[in-house]
Amino acid sequence: MAREIVIPQTEAPKRLENFLKKRFPIGYVRKLFRRNSIRLNGKRSGPDEIVRAGDRITLFLPFEEKRRSNAKPTPAPRGFKILFEDDDILIINKQAGIAVHEGKEILKRHSLLGMLEAAYRSRGIVPRLVHRIDKETSGLLVVAKSTSVVEDLEKRFEGGEVEKEYLALVAGRLSAREGSIDFPLPGREGSPVSALTHYRVEREYAQTTLVRVRMATGRMHQVRLHFAKLGHPIVMDVKYGDFTFNRQFRKTHGLKRQFLHASTIALEYRGKKRKWTAPLPDDVAAALRSLAEAAGSNSHL
Repeated sequence: MAREIVIPQTEAPKRLENFLKKRFPIGYVRKLFRRNSIRLNGKRSGPDEIVRAGDRITLFLPFEEKRRSNAKPTPAPRGFKILFEDDDILIINKQAGIAVHEGKEILKRHSLLGMLEAAYRSRGIVPRLVHRIDKETSGLLVVAKSTSVVEDLEKRFEGGEVEKEYLALVAGRLSAREGSIDFPLPGREGSPVSALTHYRVEREYAQTTLVRVRMATGRMHQVRLHFAKLGHPIVMDVKYGDFTFNRQFRKTHGLKRQFLHASTIALEYRGKKRKWTAPLPDDVAAALRSLAEAAGSNSHL
């Protein structure tokens, strides 16, 4: 039986493939296009077609979700911890080095989503990513257990109803103890979109600054791009950072990945405000201790 999806009025224009990948496993989406089992407003469509509010997508390849209430709790695979779980969501604390989904050089079974799908397959649950963090970023992620839940949470993320904080170590000293970075970044379709990042200095070291970051928007690589634009890139960021500075920092303090940690997520959930926090992982905490020791201080985070 065909399944029809009407694009919500609140949805911004985006590629058809991107719209579907937010709601279904990537393997299922690719199979839809490979088998020509998808229509956009009644016409055959490819992954690059742009969908807009009010458009109708028809899927001719069955996709079913099943639930089993008598299943045993699912143990977390290596690489992440489940901090909270109920019938609808998971709060995940991800280690650095694990991609959230498959890519050109990442097999699905090695990604967070692939590991979650494997762990929950016996229960008939297909986990969905609500948002993403970079492979080399550690910290918190919200994962939904059904399509209806992911759609609701995505709207709340896009509407700024979810509070997200990061801890980041940036190169150099910032001119202000707190401030905002308001600079457009490329959106999903490549056109510039608004992006706003707020920050507050937590601690200063000789050549670096620890900042607490709150994202008012959720653009790809937003924190990394904004601090690079400010002239204070994330320490050990291999793409947007300072190669010479990173090489010396790794040699002196031993950190091997970018210092960016999704530390806090807070949202209204089931009638009350819920907040989850993830402590600093050992590698970045060790780097801070090394910085403090180099400065002749016994302070720590």
